[in-house]
Amino acid sequence: MAQTTPNHTQTVAGWAAHDSSGKLTPYIFKRRQNGVNDVTIKILYCGICHTDLHHVKNDWGITMYPIVPGHEITGIITKVGSNVKNFKVGDRAGVGCLAASCMKCEHCKDSQENYCEQVQFIYNGIFWDGSITYGGYSETLVADYRYVVHVPDSLPMDAAAPLLCAGITVFTPLKDNNLMGAQSQGKKIGIVGLGGLGHVAIKFCKAFGHHVTVISTSPLKEKEAKELLGADEFILSTKPEQMQAGKRTLDFILDTVSAKHSLGPFLELLKVNGTLQMVGAPDKPLELPAFPMIFGKRCVKSSMIGGMKETQEMMEVCGNLNVTCNIELVKPDQINEAMDRLARNDVRYRFVIDFSDGQQEFSKQALKDQ
Repeated sequence: MAQTTPNHTQTVAGWAAHDSSGKLTPYIFKRRQNGVNDVTIKILYCGICHTDLHHVKNDWGITMYPIVPGHEITGIITKVGSNVKNFKVGDRAGVGCLAASCMKCEHCKDSQENYCEQVQFIYNGIFWDGSITYGGYSETLVADYRYVVHVPDSLPMDAAAPLLCAGITVFTPLKDNNLMGAQSQGKKIGIVGLGGLGHVAIKFCKAFGHHVTVISTSPLKEKEAKELLGADEFILSTKPEQMQAGKRTLDFILDTVSAKHSLGPFLELLKVNGTLQMVGAPDKPLELPAFPMIFGKRCVKSSMIGGMKETQEMMEVCGNLNVTCNIELVKPDQINEAMDRLARNDVRYRFVIDFSDGQQEFSKQALKDQ
């Protein structure tokens, strides 16, 4: 394992954290030359995910410093390798969490590369050549084309960026539970948590023709859930009478919360044979009482992002149904401020870093600060 290999000769400017303080500073590093299976992407936008915050602060104890975060990337392809298929210079491209996988196991062959035991991520991972991967808080990216998707022309590049993580994370459970076809319309779906994941989940569910109930601890979220995002109902989970009134009313619950909480009260909202699917990633164990499952024949399951085929499908669905993320654009020099606000949940609903303007000035400033 090494930060670079001899093939890493491209000088790139980005932003990196160097220790668990989580502060990001301008950083000059090397990327590999464009290989036969690679595309080079001029990054225009990169979303800020809560996972980025965990990594820069080493909350999970796995961070390899210096770390350049970012796995919600959109941009324009500027170079293609000789083996690259279905991409050309000038294409609108998106890159999510995945950088590499074994490409031989049952999961890779079944287009579920995200569950490959050898999967490596676009940052804080180890690429096939043994180098550490650096993410999208930077000017350019070199990526294997098999882990790149097309961004439909109908989608704005900035609001499409978070779809590469937040979007696919909530799309996958809906597809897995047969909630996106014409025959499935009219289901009653609960969304726990109204943030980066939850707001996209509402949009998907409404686009697929479902009745949506948002479940939140914040009474301030009711107005935005209903008026801004089109949710049908709202349950304040801290109000026992509202939770009681909602018992056995929901067919499916998507839990997007990343903080420690008990699943018991939410399970009671499910009908018999209902399913709760977890997509949040709390850093502490959840409470899962047995009786709400036993007495309702209920199922608890979980999932992460989707594979590449599914991610491309999701992007096409978003293009056809006009599903995008609600974002707040920030400039590169506002990254730390955005991170601080994200830690306080002060964002509606996703920060996206704008690299589309002033890239040359950004590079010069980064070089100067080195």
